[in-house]
Amino acid sequence: MQQRCASLLAGKRTAYTRIGTLIVILLICGVPSLAMAQDTATLDSGNTAWMLTATALVLFMTIPGLALFYGGLVRVQNVLSVLMQCFALTGLMTILWIICGYSLAFNTAGMEAGKITLGSFVGGLGTMFLRGVGVDSLSGDIPETVFITFQMTFAIITPALIAGAFAERMKFSAMLIFSVLWSLVVYAPLCHMAWSGPGSLFGDIIGALDFAGGNVVHINAGIAALVAAILVGKRIGYGTSAMPPHSLTLTVVGASMLWVGWFGFNAGSAVAANGTAGMAMLVTQISTATAAIAWMFVEWAKHGKPSALGIVTGAVAGLVAITPASGTVGPIGALVIGLVSGVVCFWGATSLKSKLGYDDSLDAFGVHGIGGIVGALLTGVFTAMALGGTGVENSAGELVEINIGLQVWKQFLSIAITIVWSGVLSFIILKIVDATVGLRVEEDDERQGLDLSQHNERGYNLS
Repeated sequence: MQQRCASLLAGKRTAYTRIGTLIVILLICGVPSLAMAQDTATLDSGNTAWMLTATALVLFMTIPGLALFYGGLVRVQNVLSVLMQCFALTGLMTILWIICGYSLAFNTAGMEAGKITLGSFVGGLGTMFLRGVGVDSLSGDIPETVFITFQMTFAIITPALIAGAFAERMKFSAMLIFSVLWSLVVYAPLCHMAWSGPGSLFGDIIGALDFAGGNVVHINAGIAALVAAILVGKRIGYGTSAMPPHSLTLTVVGASMLWVGWFGFNAGSAVAANGTAGMAMLVTQISTATAAIAWMFVEWAKHGKPSALGIVTGAVAGLVAITPASGTVGPIGALVIGLVSGVVCFWGATSLKSKLGYDDSLDAFGVHGIGGIVGALLTGVFTAMALGGTGVENSAGELVEINIGLQVWKQFLSIAITIVWSGVLSFIILKIVDATVGLRVEEDDERQGLDLSQHNERGYNLS
């Protein structure tokens, strides 16, 4: 019996030894596979769901948000022309983004971390017509198709913002040609400089912070708007005849849609459903509310009464200014950014415009250009951990404190490049368009209104 038990135990030990050896071999062979699996990006359904939502919110900002906001600000004979511009640009920029816009903005061919190359300024053409993008393609842990569409909504709204500067007087054909050229020559390269990753001029070489589009969208569009307003010229009767908004009701509704949609703009720029997105949402709300109230009280003090137009314009100023800072500042920074932008943009849209005499019809420069500059500069201050910000990542991926003076200089340098890039190239493009199809409608057409002269329709049935 003892021999039999010993034999059985020996057999079991042999079996256990073989099993153990097999497990060790499988583990050894499986380690590279496990490591490879860890390194391979996998889709995160939570992040994907949030980015689908954020993308819809940003598109909602242009149609109907911006369309209604701008549409209410113009005179009754031009309301449909503004709605038409926003809608047409939504379609045209979508097609352009698919053909080559996305490739020029985000293709990383020829880029090297820490080195200035041609790839630091503009992307290659390797992903024209979205070549290589399929159902299973990923950008980080979300489908690349979602990332493409999200960034497309930014490419849509940026030229639409510019349209506010030359509203009521530019030819529809000229607007379309200008927008196509501007998006390819100005917007896509600037987007690449800021957001394309290692080797990009702003993000890597200079080290400037632009979380959701202070340079790329707002300063860029604001400077182009100022150049366009000057080159197209003033509206007939500007400065001598009253030109009140025809429907502040539409404007307030549109501004409200912009406020809500902007959560997709800023919180969506985290490209994840995480704490950064949550803080971006919070600071966006704080800055917007503060700027709206700041503008209201400044206007109240100066003119004796607060206006609906003032408070909603102040809200947009706060939205603009917090955009570059929304991923790196905290609540205190958001309060200050909102307060400063509300006051400074009020000055820009009233006193500065009146003093210099340009006709920025819907204050595209006064709100987006000036608000973007304010926000970009203050990002360099309130990103400091000591002031409630996140700090910046070092080479090891750790969050560290910033040198405020140095970071403000980096922010200033990126702003200066954006102003020169957008200003010079916008001027050249506008001159080309003017020499080919002409920028401005005929005087009789302008007096009649663009709804009839450009589209043969009326925004309202006046009978």
